[in-house]
Amino acid sequence: MTPIVELRGVHREFIKDRERVPVLQDINLEIEPDEVICLVGESGCGKTTTGKIIAGLLNPSSGEMLVDGRSLASRSGKEEKLLRRQLQIVHQDPFASLNPAHTIGDILSFPLRRHRMVKGSGGLQRRIWELLTMVDLTPPGDIVNKYPHQLSGGQRQRVSIARALTVQPRLIVADEAVSMVDVSIRISLLKMLQNLRRELGLTIVFITHDLALAKYFAWEGRIAVMYLGRIVEIGRTPDVIANPAHPYTRALLAAVPEADPELTRHKQAMRLRSDDIPKLTALPPGCAFHPRCPFYVPGTCDVNVPALTDAPGFAQEVACIPVQQGQAAQQIVEDDVDLNPVPAHGLD
Repeated sequence: MTPIVELRGVHREFIKDRERVPVLQDINLEIEPDEVICLVGESGCGKTTTGKIIAGLLNPSSGEMLVDGRSLASRSGKEEKLLRRQLQIVHQDPFASLNPAHTIGDILSFPLRRHRMVKGSGGLQRRIWELLTMVDLTPPGDIVNKYPHQLSGGQRQRVSIARALTVQPRLIVADEAVSMVDVSIRISLLKMLQNLRRELGLTIVFITHDLALAKYFAWEGRIAVMYLGRIVEIGRTPDVIANPAHPYTRALLAAVPEADPELTRHKQAMRLRSDDIPKLTALPPGCAFHPRCPFYVPGTCDVNVPALTDAPGFAQEVACIPVQQGQAAQQIVEDDVDLNPVPAHGLD
């Protein structure tokens, strides 16, 4: 099956104070149709930049992005316009991404008219009503004439999702889509996204810093763990959660709080060599994680940049030379704790 989006050797740099900041380095990623994949990592690891490149909002500094097996550079203007419909993004902050001067009806009508998705005012109104119902904003008549500031944070995010759906996309990048809403309504938003994915056949790239959130949202999909602009581990969610390979992934999992206090008290933290995260403008040589890594091998990890590849004993791909060579296996066994004591499952 041809991936809907493929990133090949993607690099992205920004210029800050006349200094080059390498935000992404050698990103290789294939996203299949109807797939859900989570990009996970700390703030500043390049998740959002990767999402914006996938959505077509940013161009790579080098490397290329393919859609349905074809490079963007080979597409005509008409094809590029169609591409804009196929790839959509839901931003983290709905208050900033929705125009405060327009009503919800206006916000949803603009893309419908621009891309000629409906015919006549009657068709426009029916489609807006349908979109609001799809994102559980009912009755639509109570919402359509309101302005963004008159809605709650959860309602605004639902409007953002409805706007992304106006042009019938194939892929949606959800950039921290539930991080700015109350915890009490996060699950309802996640369930809504899951239902929309199944009903509409959507591919979803879900960006989050919360590995526990990624675990529940993408249990049937994949997780890609990012660190300082690189993907350091990628695989099926059950494999990554149950048997994490990269020490950074293990540290993230060890930091996830458990609902049961007894489990939390007996949960051993991953012991890192340092808590300091290197700056993107002063990345260490070799593996960027080696100053913090408990598996660090002098003369290897600080010299060679690890490739993302298979490792013995793991179903997922990992970018860690000691793990790939089996040198970290004994230490993993000695330090092993149950990082996932609660039975994992997807959303009901």
